[in-house]
Amino acid sequence: MEKFAEDLVLEGDRIIEHQPAISDKALRINLNNDIYGTFAEIGAGQETVRHFFRAGGSSRTVAKAMSAYDKVFSDAIYSVEEDGRYVTESRLNKMLDYETRKIEERLCRADNPTKTFFSYANTVATIDYAKKNKGHGWVGIKFQANPNEEYSRIVLHIQFKETDSKLQQETLGILSVNLIYGAFYQHHDTKKLIYSLYDHLDKDQIEIDSISFTGPLFKDVDNRLMSLYLVKNGMTEAIMFGPNGESQLAANLLYKKNILALRGSFRPVTIVNMNMYKKAIASFIAENNLKKEDTIVIFEITLSNLLMEGSLDETDFLNRADLLCSLGQTVMISNFQEYYKLTEYFSKYTTEKIAMSMGVSSLLNIFEEKYYNNLTGGILEALGKLFRNQMRIYLYPMRGEDGTIIDSTNLKVDLHMKDLYKYFKKNEQIVDIKNYKEKNLDIFSRDVLKALQQNKEGWEEQLPEGIAQIIKEKELFGYKNQ
Repeated sequence: MEKFAEDLVLEGDRIIEHQPAISDKALRINLNNDIYGTFAEIGAGQETVRHFFRAGGSSRTVAKAMSAYDKVFSDAIYSVEEDGRYVTESRLNKMLDYETRKIEERLCRADNPTKTFFSYANTVATIDYAKKNKGHGWVGIKFQANPNEEYSRIVLHIQFKETDSKLQQETLGILSVNLIYGAFYQHHDTKKLIYSLYDHLDKDQIEIDSISFTGPLFKDVDNRLMSLYLVKNGMTEAIMFGPNGESQLAANLLYKKNILALRGSFRPVTIVNMNMYKKAIASFIAENNLKKEDTIVIFEITLSNLLMEGSLDETDFLNRADLLCSLGQTVMISNFQEYYKLTEYFSKYTTEKIAMSMGVSSLLNIFEEKYYNNLTGGILEALGKLFRNQMRIYLYPMRGEDGTIIDSTNLKVDLHMKDLYKYFKKNEQIVDIKNYKEKNLDIFSRDVLKALQQNKEGWEEQLPEGIAQIIKEKELFGYKNQ
């Protein structure tokens, strides 16, 4: 597929690509005689196909456009969802599968030997009249790059940020044209495809918090890595992976859950990290009389820490996630540098209990004023957001330079922060973890990392069972088998 002239611009002696207009993208699709498919849109009008109709030449591209708004009609076409909902990934995939099947049934391949078929679909809910729920949706395309090949699929979950339904509809239409264009002209470069989804859009308009690529065109694509790009490019605040290693939607994973979060580099995860989590979750459940099945533990790695370690090593990131998931844990990658942003994020999805577990040095950083110069209310505003709704910190002790065990009772904050610290301590929002193993206080990820890279003896004992074996087998984090 040749480039349009509009895709190229001369900058000095260099030819570079720029963003084609949305109308040009739609027209380029329309003028390609080999691209033919259907549009099925539920919840925000026919905003996507409208661009193709207006661009001209749409009869070459659009086999059918429909909006099954009525729930009875929608159920009759796509069947009833088990949970009774309509704005779900399951619903979207049923729409894509149904529409693709109909194309294959109704169009003779022998009469269309060069055609590549596609089905585009969305199921969305725009902002409600009360403006309490800003709206969200699932958007996807199932398509072929070559005739008669198996179909590939791209599926997104979006969160609307605008507070006007008409603006949301227009934003959806632009995003979807970018998606369809990217599927046919950028599928060979998924990073570029993801980046181009925001062509002619601002990140204040829409958030993409989930993306997946499946099918023969994307057989070598790691969807966890694709999710990482969403965070890296500021398209979403955080992404999550379940114990199975697959990307999970935060809204589904955190809804009405009690949450315990642990932040760290986990390079690699050590027995201290696991001991901290086990002691904290036991106290969290017991002290609040919680049900284990209603409580989730999140191991969070902030992207700001990844970047501070140097350039973002994508393979290294996947290794950390793999090791944590192998231990049955849920992993979260965020762009939150400050802890209060983490609790704010969780509060979007749950009204239940939230707690964190951390070491003494992390708690001391929380009470450093220099980290909150960007806030009008400074550290008072930050701590108010962090400790909202009786949020509790389970504190793991550390060994001081003189050998003293430092916990919440004897740590030293700045003098003018002392009363503020005492308030949260008295309010039982800072609680010491008991029954820890004192010998574990001398274990640090950075020391384990150095030891394994230098192939020194004994580092394996400082990691959870099975982790050292995985590191050795896959030669992770710079380990080399001798």
